[in-house]
Amino acid sequence: MAKDRDQGAIWALGAMSGTSLDGVDAAMILTDGHRVQEFGPHAYRPYTAAEQATLRAALGLWPGDPGVAAAAEVVETAHAELLSRFQGAALVGFHGQTLAHDPRGRGTHQAGNGSLLAEVLGLPVVWDFRTSDVALGGQGAPLAPFYHFALARHIGATAPVAFLNLGGVGNLTWVDPSAPGPETEGALLAFDTGPANAPVNDLMRARLGLTHDDGGKVAAKGRVKRQVIDTFLSHPFFLKMPPKSLDRDDFRSLLEAVRRLDTPAAAATLTAAAAAAVARGAEHFPAPVSRLLVTGGGRLNPVMMRHLARHFACPVQPVEAAGLNGDMLEAQAFAFLAVRVARGMATSGPGTTGVAANVGGGQISRPEAAVAG
Repeated sequence: MAKDRDQGAIWALGAMSGTSLDGVDAAMILTDGHRVQEFGPHAYRPYTAAEQATLRAALGLWPGDPGVAAAAEVVETAHAELLSRFQGAALVGFHGQTLAHDPRGRGTHQAGNGSLLAEVLGLPVVWDFRTSDVALGGQGAPLAPFYHFALARHIGATAPVAFLNLGGVGNLTWVDPSAPGPETEGALLAFDTGPANAPVNDLMRARLGLTHDDGGKVAAKGRVKRQVIDTFLSHPFFLKMPPKSLDRDDFRSLLEAVRRLDTPAAAATLTAAAAAAVARGAEHFPAPVSRLLVTGGGRLNPVMMRHLARHFACPVQPVEAAGLNGDMLEAQAFAFLAVRVARGMATSGPGTTGVAANVGGGQISRPEAAVAG
């Protein structure tokens, strides 16, 4: 691996386990917390069926609830196994597994102990990224936008662009790359759009025993039930001004709405609903975008991508069209954010989470041996 080309840049290792519960992504980047200088190795560790069942049983639970400790053990074990394969990292960004997210209520809960990982890996670990943002009045999500700003600069964008992450929940980031930095007022607007892959995945699991609609093949055979989409878009969430965020299961009513449809029609309708939610969210953009770059598992669903393309006048492309890795982008984001936390820089702001002022989230755990030394 190349040596740092800039004295301020370090190799950071980030990990992400998303709401789709499929597994853990990990990736390294060379960064000073402002720019991405180089992309490093990356890897993926899937959760087993038993691990997924443990995590799924803990969704919606809070610290101390039965089942949370077992879920945390799954998260910690999987991350330790994956992250220990990497060499050359100076710092680790560990997001953990979101089990519950209620920023205006009980807060936010990500399972997994960064202090334990620091001991296992022998490296400083930045974790608990969302709590301070929520405590100061923010939504605690989404957190990737500051990284999206760096990526917009990295790909040479000069006009506004948008990044769309289609995971279990969808989220959009509008970026003005001409702004001085991500902390600048008007540089970013970010928010959750609505459910994305989670309802389709849940439908596939319940009806066909599958983890997801591979390639949109099931949805492609069905007819969209427009009435369901119209009712879905009347939900109060869509009337809220951004920034705003969701929990994975905030739209359970959507699954109930397709209960009487055959499986292809239900899959088609849920897929179309996710795209319609994105289009509704784009109405909040401060200015039109030159391109919409899609990351997350939804970009691999051609039915989802066709629906999106119908809603937008600009090109709608997977992030690979810009030379980026859509599977690892969120893991890279937490590597980037870890460096910013370690250097006392902001990781969220009024335009991304609705927090009153720019906030540097996350705590740093160092291995005891290093502290003692």
